[in-house]
Amino acid sequence: MTEHVTGPPPQPMAPVDATCAVADAGCGASTAQLGAGGREFLKALASEQRQAMLELFTGGIELTVGTVAERLGIAQPTASQQLALLRRGGLLTSRRKGKQVHYRIDADAVERSLTELQTYLRTCCPPSDR
Repeated sequence: MTEHVTGPPPQPMAPVDATCAVADAGCGASTAQLGAGGREFLKALASEQRQAMLELFTGGIELTVGTVAERLGIAQPTASQQLALLRRGGLLTSRRKGKQVHYRIDADAVERSLTELQTYLRTCCPPSDR
């Protein structure tokens, strides 16, 4: 049995303005845009596995890919891919020592990304007066 719907056909959804995280928040073309670095920062934080990885670096210690993989119980190629995403997102920095790559938190880059995100959210989607 088919269902009949009356009324006008549904209208396609208008694309959401990429400069605003919340539709209809009053954002216009003049609002600040979240830069590529900010988007990469958020993407890096979007995974629970990458969040768990970040916890390993508490206190500013350096770890190799192998150590991260061992501590999280994951394959080394997986750890390497996830660490690369964290590095692209500005959360980690790396240095090569011989054949091994050592990773650590990039506190300055994290601070810059958080400041960029705060500025973006205040400009784009300010709290409403209630």
